[in-house]
Amino acid sequence: MPDPSAEVLLDLYRRMVRIRLFEEVGGRVAEDGRMPTVLHLYIGQEAVAAGVCANLRPDDQITSTHRGHGHFIAKGGQYRPMFSELFGRANGACKGKGGSMHISDIDLGILGANGIVGGGIPIAVGAAFSNKYRGSDAVSVSFFGDGATNEGSFHEAANMAALWKLPCVLVCENNFYGEWTPQHLHQAIEYIADRAAGYGMPGVVVDGMDAVAVWSATQEAVRRARAGEGPTLLECRTYRYFDHVGMKGLRIAYRSQEEVDSWKARDPIQALEARLVEAGALSAEEAAAFKAETLAEIDEAIAFAEASPFPDPAELLTDVYTEATS
Repeated sequence: MPDPSAEVLLDLYRRMVRIRLFEEVGGRVAEDGRMPTVLHLYIGQEAVAAGVCANLRPDDQITSTHRGHGHFIAKGGQYRPMFSELFGRANGACKGKGGSMHISDIDLGILGANGIVGGGIPIAVGAAFSNKYRGSDAVSVSFFGDGATNEGSFHEAANMAALWKLPCVLVCENNFYGEWTPQHLHQAIEYIADRAAGYGMPGVVVDGMDAVAVWSATQEAVRRARAGEGPTLLECRTYRYFDHVGMKGLRIAYRSQEEVDSWKARDPIQALEARLVEAGALSAEEAAAFKAETLAEIDEAIAFAEASPFPDPAELLTDVYTEATS
């Protein structure tokens, strides 16, 4: 694939910074007890969400995971409805009823995060079927982790997507741990992308710490999907800097500090920022100014959320169930 333009590189950089700062501030707010929830932080994996979603149109759909804030932001989600949702307020993205692990925005094509491991994959494949049935060239993308590829939902959905050549992209964010269990203790394979061959679709291994590599691989996968050539399985090999949940975690000794530090040395945001500065497309002052503006936007969104009302108890069952129509 041709090298991306400076405009694309800047777009990738901004998406990643917006994700990173949201997670850093949100994680601290949750740890301080101001937010009535715990967060599964996406810090370290930003290149995947940014690289994938930079290839998507507004009418394309995504499904997400319990670690889904990055996907939401990369697809166009804004801070105000996100923080309001995390604070359980009525003006949140899901009116305060979805919370961190089930946040969605249908208008943005975000069909929902999912607290069930592998739960979003069949939903994305269903959306892809709908797109094909209606004659739309929209593409659906499902994000999921390495552990989800052990679930029946992954295998059934992958088989159906390949059989019917559905316009979807299956994005495995392989951060090498299913909660606290390393990949080699829950899978007998090294590369999850190898599983694609069993269903008759391409399987591509991508450096998930490189936003440009993810962007390039996704560009081809989305092209195939729009052209009616069927799904692609992308294995983006990445790493989460914090524990399975929260910033402090449970202090379980399941990985070494040396391992964590080695991945942090390949930080995707720092690498892309250095590339942009070297190319003259971004100055250190411009980078600092963007981060300051983003932090100010986050502070305003938190203040907005904390001042917002809680849902009316009378609305408890509203939007929970659908009514059958003839």
